[in-house]
Amino acid sequence: MKIYAVIPSRYGSSRFPGKPLAIIAGKPLIAWVVEQVVKAHGIDEVIVATDDERIVDAVSKTGLCKAVMTPSELPSGTDRVACALKNRLGRDFDDDDIIVNVQGDEPLVDPELIASLARKLVSNQKWAMATAATPIKSDAEFNDKNVVKVVLDGEDGALYFSRSSIPLNRDKGGITNDLCLRHLGIYAYRGAFLKLFTKAQPCPLELCEKLEQLRALWMGQRIAVVRTIDEGIGVDTKEDAERVAAILSSRK
Repeated sequence: MKIYAVIPSRYGSSRFPGKPLAIIAGKPLIAWVVEQVVKAHGIDEVIVATDDERIVDAVSKTGLCKAVMTPSELPSGTDRVACALKNRLGRDFDDDDIIVNVQGDEPLVDPELIASLARKLVSNQKWAMATAATPIKSDAEFNDKNVVKVVLDGEDGALYFSRSSIPLNRDKGGITNDLCLRHLGIYAYRGAFLKLFTKAQPCPLELCEKLEQLRALWMGQRIAVVRTIDEGIGVDTKEDAERVAAILSSRK
């Protein structure tokens, strides 16, 4: 068994073209992400999955990991992760390997969260996947359809993910204390399940909510949810980049 962290990083972006190469506090965005991911304890190898040679070059200049070219037409980041790892290994990954999918626009991602997701799968075979969630802080966040919510069972396994305000307190309305959490887009997969997942067709729930992780629940698989306080800051716009640059500059 080996543990891999794969960072999908496409050049194209409708809101922020060329985002992975945007210079933030003196470095390309993708370089900041790589620097955080390689700090995660217990990861055997870090790989960047991309569709652009310029990103390959930027990753190479960090001297910290390899970037692997993947077809630009792949349907999702998960498909890109699986494709890149197979290309890097020159074969299929093993069923007992653990693959962590770290978003390429999260320069403040917590290395300990990455390690925690991997440990969750290593320690208990019942989980096919692991992901993360953080407390919801306001009614506005709870009611925002762009904020994905996750409801958990008694073992902190995911019952459902939705853009809707769930679970709704029938009597009082508003946030239902810690019964609902904000989902964070970081995933760990068991190798055997990742093979099944990428071969399966999108399910009706996934197509309705536009949430890929619902495919796993539709398939009858269990998803562990790791609770965290730090939600990080994703870079989706130039304004986000400016916010992150200020944070990173303050740390120097």
